[in-house]
Amino acid sequence: MGCSRNCGLITGAVIGAVLAVFGGILMPVGDIVIESAIKKEVVLEEGTVAYKNWIKADIPVYRQIWIFDVQNPEEVAVNSSNIKLKQKGPYTYRVRYLAKENITHDHENNTVSFIEPNGAIFVPSLSAGTENDTVTVLNMAVVAAPQLYPSAFVQSVLNSLIKKSKSSMFQRRTVKELLWGYKDPFLSLVPYPIDATVGLFYPYNNTADGVFRVFTGKDNVSKVGIIDSYKGQKRMSAWESYCGMINGTEGASFAPFLDKNRALQIFAPDICRSITLVFGGEINLKGITVFRFVLPSKAFASPVQNPDNTCFCIEKVISNNCTYYGVLDVSKCNEGKPVYVSLPHFLYASPEVHSTIEGLHPNPEEHSTYLDVEPITGFTLQFAKRLQVNLLVKPAKKIEALKKLKKLYLVPLIWINETASIDEKNAEIFRNKVTANINLLGLVEMVLLIVGGIMFVVFMISYCACKSKKAK
Repeated sequence: MGCSRNCGLITGAVIGAVLAVFGGILMPVGDIVIESAIKKEVVLEEGTVAYKNWIKADIPVYRQIWIFDVQNPEEVAVNSSNIKLKQKGPYTYRVRYLAKENITHDHENNTVSFIEPNGAIFVPSLSAGTENDTVTVLNMAVVAAPQLYPSAFVQSVLNSLIKKSKSSMFQRRTVKELLWGYKDPFLSLVPYPIDATVGLFYPYNNTADGVFRVFTGKDNVSKVGIIDSYKGQKRMSAWESYCGMINGTEGASFAPFLDKNRALQIFAPDICRSITLVFGGEINLKGITVFRFVLPSKAFASPVQNPDNTCFCIEKVISNNCTYYGVLDVSKCNEGKPVYVSLPHFLYASPEVHSTIEGLHPNPEEHSTYLDVEPITGFTLQFAKRLQVNLLVKPAKKIEALKKLKKLYLVPLIWINETASIDEKNAEIFRNKVTANINLLGLVEMVLLIVGGIMFVVFMISYCACKSKKAK
């Protein structure tokens, strides 16, 4: 009787020890299995989960556009008053709904090349008005002309064409015209062949961006999605030194097993540069834990604040010593047009930039850029890319429409929020295929460790107690 009891207690202790050891072994082994499976599925090759979503995103992407309507055009043109703005919008378009094209695999170098077709569909249900709404905005052709052609003689000729076309510093346009293009009356009179169509996104539909070449991650998963070249170039010619380097991915995905202390890099062709995002916190997105990476305030800072931005400073800047901050001159990659980009409402911008503009209300919650990335897979499940397009306006003595101006203006035209978020259906699929399995494995590991440990301790104490009682 005593032997069978002692044997039972020893057996229970051994079983507990085995369970605890098995749970301990399962931790690294399970992690290796999961890591191997994740690494296999994030590679950009046919048959993987990442490849299917990479070719054509399951998550709908929307581009919301707010237009700055000028409230006092006559006061500005005649008296050089501050410009009073009122934003109108959003006007929402579905974008990035077309699959990548011309996909070519280079298995030797583990890269894949493609072009990104452009398309935009107006979504009335998500818009504050119609594309036929009218707004008062800068006449982009008129204000850009003297900066594109600094010669006094050429400006005199252009001035006669501007007057003949009855063009002025400001104009009334429909939303559709402003965004997607209209025949400019001034440019239509220019005697040499020129495309007289002007629009902030013209041309867009039926065009494509690229060619992009990115790493598949087949040989090194840490390189998955990283852009190797853009339009055949390894760097952007607009910038000198490291500022011209093409770094990072498109932003749809990153290497798996993210480290929150390591910044993410994205290449943004529309602003001709790469940008860096830093960890901003963890959030729960439809039951999935994601890391939020945000664009820091120093992204468009002046070299005085951020020495890393020195090579983004070019000669034709608002201030001679390039000390204004919060704006980026992208004229070099816009055919010399005086285009500047910033965060919406000049968020984080220098007070001097705000000094000639009224009606802006910067708010970090509404106007900052962020990506929500699931850290295990590296997939971006939600993002908001926010950017403002501005035009630099200078006085021009030879252009009557601009000669009464007494100061520089950096005039906001529109701000954009390109956004997407995983829907409930895809979130449930993700939770079931990724999160649930990882959580289940972790639960099994903990149960085995805890139950096994408790069994071992309890049975060993009981065994020792019985041995002690028998000895007495």
